[in-house]
Amino acid sequence: MEAPAYTLEDRLEHVPGRGVLALEHGTRGTFVRAARANSPLKFLLPRNHGRGAWAYLASFGGGLVDGDSLHIDVSVGARATGLLSTQSATKVYRSPRGCRQLLQAQVGEEGLLVLLPDPVACFTGARYEQETSVTLAPSASLVLLDAFTCGRAARGERWAFAHYLSRLLVQRGGVPLLLDAVRLTPEEGALAPRMGRFEALALLAVFGPQVAALREALLTSPAPLRRRASVIETASPLGEDGALLRVAATSVEEALSAVRSRLRTLPSLLGDDPLARKW
Repeated sequence: MEAPAYTLEDRLEHVPGRGVLALEHGTRGTFVRAARANSPLKFLLPRNHGRGAWAYLASFGGGLVDGDSLHIDVSVGARATGLLSTQSATKVYRSPRGCRQLLQAQVGEEGLLVLLPDPVACFTGARYEQETSVTLAPSASLVLLDAFTCGRAARGERWAFAHYLSRLLVQRGGVPLLLDAVRLTPEEGALAPRMGRFEALALLAVFGPQVAALREALLTSPAPLRRRASVIETASPLGEDGALLRVAATSVEEALSAVRSRLRTLPSLLGDDPLARKW
């Protein structure tokens, strides 16, 4: 008797931290074809007034603890629109063995994916690595935010984590559109003096035909830089339909305010405003 053939999805069905989210376009807009998450990961799927489907990542423990490893696969079908965000900041607690998150996404023709997580906040002794990889079809569009903070500054835990690494890859047709990595570790020098007065860093990138207005907003010159400014912004075009904005700020609130100011046209893409009650 032959053994049953199991798919990769079957084999990973009960793997801790595994998540699968699949969005497709239907007659009434985008719908969730599949949403499965294993502890400590969970998906929240709130309703909205727009044409897209929204999903929020959360954890049962209120953050990542030592040894947690998340692996999330996202699929946005042709002409579908999806928002993937987080319920709150991704908190990473003391973790000698480290915590990890891998997010892989694919966006089909004329599809739109908005990746808008809250910043990562690593506490004292935290070790955290994340990798985000997005593959775009030729006519697909993407909005992507990657941000992190100094930790719990109010409790004296400013840049007190042990290791932080974030890698980003956005590609279309096998050609990389964005390759970026940030690695911070006290092994290369104490973090607080190196980071100076800044307490939050953010990267905002957009690609594709649907985000032309957002691209223009990112490339609009900010106000003239003042000495010891609380927010520093720099923007650059990426290819024919992409743009990248980097923000450094002396507070989390100022960093998010700068990002939000560049996302003013986002509700027109989604039909609803995911930032109405956030930031």
